[in-house]
Amino acid sequence: MAYENTNQQERNNDSIFSKRLKAGKRRTYFFDVKTTRGNDYFLTITESKKRFNDNGYDRHKVFLYKEDFNKFLNALTETINYVKTELMPDFDFDAYNHDYVRDDEDGEGAEAAVESVVEAAVVAAPVAASASSHTEDVDKW
Repeated sequence: MAYENTNQQERNNDSIFSKRLKAGKRRTYFFDVKTTRGNDYFLTITESKKRFNDNGYDRHKVFLYKEDFNKFLNALTETINYVKTELMPDFDFDAYNHDYVRDDEDGEGAEAAVESVVEAAVVAAPVAASASSHTEDVDKW
């Protein structure tokens, strides 16, 4: 039996917190904290890319739940740090630090935006922090 639950549909579309990150001319990231039916919180990360051949957009979403916030942040931080220290130690990543979003540049500091949104979500739904190292947290999944 199919039915339409407009109340739930509206609830899932309501963002508690939202952050937009323009990354180049055709790519934008959206970070949204949303609520579940049980008034819990989760994060959606959406990549939106303008299509070359028409006026539409391709969108890809990642749903991140509170029990994974710390693991996700640790894995992301460890991966970014590996690129910065091992693969590209001479690159000036600080040249991309901006407190605002500019429409004319690629690479607007996605690491800082992800960290600030995940931290805001963690504040909205506290999670007990683990005392283990970053690598041990990642290995547990």
